[in-house]
Amino acid sequence: MPYEEIRGAFEQQARQLLDAVVAAALAEVGGKVHVDRELVEEQAAAALTEAAKNADLLVVGTRGLGGFKELLLGSVSHQCVLHAPCPVVVIR
Repeated sequence: MPYEEIRGAFEQQARQLLDAVVAAALAEVGGKVHVDRELVEEQAAAALTEAAKNADLLVVGTRGLGGFKELLLGSVSHQCVLHAPCPVVVIR
């Protein structure tokens, strides 16, 4: 399969996952928040801190899929706390 086909299929799956996760989160809060959706090809911490340049607040989770489960903060949330240009809330 050519690279562009693989990339396109991967992007389509990523968008579907993003839409499903956002829909589930909005259902929990009754849809009372505004969510901007953007799919990027970049390291997570770099993408989040870049996206936060015009934000009032950046909200991240405590841990992702890393192997150090005993850590209170994951590497992405830690980098966001250190480098985000706005206040950061870390949700457990």
